[in-house]
Amino acid sequence: MSVDPVSRVRRFGRAVTTEVGALDTSFLGRGRSLGAARVLNAIGCGRSDVADLRDYLGLDSGLMSRLLRGLEREGLIETAEHRGDARRRVALLTTAGRQEFRAYERLSNSRAEALLTRHPRPQILLAAMDLVASALGQDRIAIDEMDPKCSDARYCLNEYYAELDRRFESGFDASRSRDPEAKDMIRPRGAFLVAISDGLPIGCVGLKGNGGETAEIKRLWVAPSARGLGLGTRLMEASEEAARTLSIKTLRLDTNRALPEAIGLYRRSGWTEIDRFNDDPYPDFFFEKKL
Repeated sequence: MSVDPVSRVRRFGRAVTTEVGALDTSFLGRGRSLGAARVLNAIGCGRSDVADLRDYLGLDSGLMSRLLRGLEREGLIETAEHRGDARRRVALLTTAGRQEFRAYERLSNSRAEALLTRHPRPQILLAAMDLVASALGQDRIAIDEMDPKCSDARYCLNEYYAELDRRFESGFDASRSRDPEAKDMIRPRGAFLVAISDGLPIGCVGLKGNGGETAEIKRLWVAPSARGLGLGTRLMEASEEAARTLSIKTLRLDTNRALPEAIGLYRRSGWTEIDRFNDDPYPDFFFEKKL
C-alpha cells in the first residue's frame, strides 16, 4: 500500500505552515502577523516600490494597503511618491523599522540554524528545500546581467567547475580552459548572465566575445534543484538576445560527451554541429548558430 501523492503534498503544506508560523498572530514573538513581517522584510531587502512589492509577495492591492498602513501606524515605514513617477509610491524603513528588520533577521536566522541542527542529514534537507523553492518560485526566476567577478557569478562558476570535475573522466582544471577569468564576458565584448531565484543564484551562462561578429557561449550551468524547469533554455535565449544587442551574428560553443543533457539542449535549440574550432583540451562536440 502506498500513500497517495495528494495526501503527501497536503502533509507538506501543513508542516511548512506550522514551522514558519503562518497561523501565529505574533510571528516570531514580535507582535505582528507573518504577512506584516514579510512586507517589512521585503522593504528592508530593498524592494521599495509598492507595485513591485505587491507583485513580489503576490498580494492583492487591498491587503497590501492594509499591511502598509499598519506598519506606518507603528512608525516602522514611511510611504512617499516615487521620484521618477508620481503615479507610483515607495515604502522606506524608518530608524525603528530598520531596528525591527534586524531583529527579525536575527530570529529568522536562529530558527533556520536550529532546524538544520536538529536534522541528522542537513545537506539532504537543504537540497530538498532548494528543489521545492525552485519549483514553487519558477515563475519568479529573474535573469540579470552581472560582472563575472561578483559573488553571485563566482558562486555559479565555482559550482559549474566542481560539477565538471566530478563528471569529466579526467577531471576539470579551470586554468586549462580558455578565458578562465571570463574577462571577455563583459561589455562591450560580451556578457555574463545569472539566474536569480528570490535572491539566490541558481544558474549562469557567459557570452564570450572578441569585438567582432562571432562570439562563444560558455559556462552554461543550472543548479540541480532547478533542472527540468526550462531554465537552461531561458539562459540560452537570454544570451542570444545579449549577442544581438552587441551586433554579434554568429555564436559558437563546445561541450563534453559527459554532458548529454547539454548536447540535447543545443540540438533542440537550432544549433548545428561543426568541426573543432579551438584547442581547448576538454570538448568533444562543437556547435554553431547563426543569429
